[in-house]
This record gives sequence, C-alpha cells and structure tokens, in this order.
Amino acid sequence: MRLTTVRLHGLSRVGVLEGDRVRVLDPGTRVLDIVRGGDEALAEIARRVRTADVVEIADIELAPLLEPPSVRDFLTYEQHLAELAGSVPDEWYEKPLFYFSNPGSIVSAYGDVPIPPLVTQYDYELEIAAVVGRPGSDLTPSQASEHIFGYTIMNDWSARDLQVHEFKFPMGPSKSKDGAITLGPWLVTADELAECIVDGRLALTTSVALNGTVVGGDNSKNMAWSFGDLVAFASRGAQVRSGDVIGSGTCGTGCLAEIKRTRGVDAPDWLSSGDVVRLEVEQLGYTQNTLVDGAAAVDIPPGRRRIGSAAKI
Repeated sequence: MRLTTVRLHGLSRVGVLEGDRVRVLDPGTRVLDIVRGGDEALAEIARRVRTADVVEIADIELAPLLEPPSVRDFLTYEQHLAELAGSVPDEWYEKPLFYFSNPGSIVSAYGDVPIPPLVTQYDYELEIAAVVGRPGSDLTPSQASEHIFGYTIMNDWSARDLQVHEFKFPMGPSKSKDGAITLGPWLVTADELAECIVDGRLALTTSVALNGTVVGGDNSKNMAWSFGDLVAFASRGAQVRSGDVIGSGTCGTGCLAEIKRTRGVDAPDWLSSGDVVRLEVEQLGYTQNTLVDGAAAVDIPPGRRRIGSAAKI
C-alpha cells in the first residue's frame, strides 16, 4: 500500500494511491495512526478505501507526510564520506553513525522550502528513509527488519555555512539541520518492496535534479549497512517507536557539498530562492520543492565572556 497525507477542503486526510488516482479517507485518521496500528490498521484501510473519495493525482495538495516521534539520520554511503572527508577511516566501519534531527520540521513533498535566516550555503541531501512500525528495543538486525513499516524519500536540507561552525565543536550538526526535512510523497509499505531487497539491502535507483538538470544519483544497495542494521543499532539500549524515521544518510553525489569538492568551478551554486530540487527514487516516486526566501533573522547577542576578562568568576 502507498499512503500519503493530502489537504482537502482545509483538512488533512489520508490518501491511498490507486493507479493514477488517490482515494482519500474521511478526516480523523492520520498516517501515524496507521503505522501504529500495523497489519490490522492496513486491513481496515483496505476495507474503507473501497468507498473513499477519488481524486486525480494532479488535483491533490500534499500535506506533511506524518508527524514522527523522532528522526535519526545516519551516514551509510562510503562514497559520500570519502568525497567530503578525503578518505574513509577504518573506525567508520565499526558502527553506524547518526544524529537526531528535528521532527517538527517536516515539509510536504511538493511544498516550498524557506531558506533559513542568514544562510548563504543551503544544500539538499538525497536520501531514503525507513519508518518504524512496531516499537521495540535491543532488536537483532533480522528482528529489526520485521519492525520496518515502510519506506519513503527523504531530503535532509542542510545549511553548510552553519555546519562549518558547528563542526568546530564536539556536538555534531544542530541548527544547520533544523530548518526542513522533506518526506514523501508516499509511504510505501515494506511488502511492496520485498522484491527490491538484494543481498539484504534495499536496492533502489535514486537521482536528484536541480532546475531540471540531473546532477547526482546512486543506488541504495551501496549502503554500508542495511536498514535492518540501522533500526537494530538505534534500538540498542533504547526504544524505537512507531513512526520513528530512520534516514539512510546522503548517497554518493547526493548533495552540492560533495559535488563542489569533485567538480570545483563546474559545480552548481549553492541553493537560492527560486531553485527547484527534485529527488526521484524508483518505486517511491519523487519530491519536488521550490526554494523561497525565509524569514528575516532575529538578532541574538553573542555569549557573555567570563574567562580571560576582568569579570569575577
């Protein structure tokens, strides 16, 4: 099943893809409710969808796909790390790395994305995300695979100039990843993609186009870890919950920061207002977001200096 969230008559409603049309359920059910309900909820949706309203895809307005309890974004593509860092250290292969992103920043698959205040080096990141179905902790990779409800496209928008400042300190990315995360357009249930598992990994071709020109792409079979591995690692000594988003991390050639290192002066400029970014993944559809001017910056004073000054400590 392929689920989405549409906005119809001012209300957010679950939509189910059916050929080139979308069947829209009555208000009151959310995608997150279906994820939490698992197989029973899917069976109920399959029953309800038979009499649901039918809307042509061209006529739908998508809302943010779901409200995840958390978003973990991993770093699983060797090529991406090698191009950004110059090499891949042996320690990287020991265990997967992730950071927590902002679950409140989800934007719709075709919506506008405001450029954050004062940011001059805004970037897209081409990723796939798994959505956890059943909650669990201390799962094995095999068990964790069974806890995945489905998959969707993810664009982890990044402020590279802020990131340079943040990486000077042992805190990881924070405000540089705070502005927007695109998910969608569909949450495709795991059973729909069973034949796309190759050597234990989801194998889907991905691409990114900037203003109509393809500038990068990869295949998710090149991930160093499977999504089952990632969910298992996230659950180690912790609880993964229904609706948690597990991002693959950026694929090879999947962002401007990497392209600028490999192509130099021939690389596209950083994103600016009016640019259109389209991410496409086989079986999962495509997202297409237009960049727009963001809000004016709110002035924040510098921190008070107490060391190395005349002030008493």
